[in-house]
Amino acid sequence: MATNTKELSVEEKLRALYDLQLIDTRIDEIRNVRGELPLEVEDLEDEVAGLTTRTEKLKQDLDVIEDQIKAKKNAIEDHQTAIKKYQKQQESVRNNREFNSLTKEVEFQELEIQLAEKQIKEMKASMESKKEIIASSKEKLEAKSSHLKHKKSELADIMAETEKEEAFLSEKSAEFEALIEARLLTAYKRIRSSVRNGLAVVSIERGASAGSFFTIPPQTQVEIAGRKKIITDEHSGRILVDSSLAEEEREKMKQLFSQF
Repeated sequence: MATNTKELSVEEKLRALYDLQLIDTRIDEIRNVRGELPLEVEDLEDEVAGLTTRTEKLKQDLDVIEDQIKAKKNAIEDHQTAIKKYQKQQESVRNNREFNSLTKEVEFQELEIQLAEKQIKEMKASMESKKEIIASSKEKLEAKSSHLKHKKSELADIMAETEKEEAFLSEKSAEFEALIEARLLTAYKRIRSSVRNGLAVVSIERGASAGSFFTIPPQTQVEIAGRKKIITDEHSGRILVDSSLAEEEREKMKQLFSQF
């Protein structure tokens, strides 16, 4: 649809507005089918990434602790070697002072061994705790990954069904917007964003405006049917069209939507 260069009549403006409303409502319906799925997928992706990072960090911590335990065990061996050396030296000392000095060295090395053994025990306990956390994290990660895979598949199926139609309708929506003067289009978008169901243009059905169900005075109904000026519902602010025009445009849009 090419952009219209001539000034539209009020009736043409009303038809263009109602067509735009029907197209935008259909786009809303398509997006509602997706619902919160895209956000759910995004949240699950964040959770999976967080659990993966946490598990990897814990594994790295285990590697560090293992290296520390090895270092402590090597230190114990060094202390034991030192003890043997001092004990050997005690066999050839010349006086008590030298003997006592070597005894203190042996005692110091023994204390260092005790401290290292205590630290190894603590580090092993820390490793066991981290292993339990890793196992729990792996279970959560597997569950979340499975759930994410399911949700991604669900979203992909919906997107495959609706993406082409939404792109087509978005293009049509832009074409109809181009027909409508800026002031009127701004009003349409403002009303649409302020009402819960997104209906900015509604028809008169059984003497009341669709969407709000407030009764429209007979004289106003006559003016709306005359299609000579843009009239809004005094209660909801919605733009009003007569039921005949609405039915004609619904049939026209039905043909458009039936392509999908």
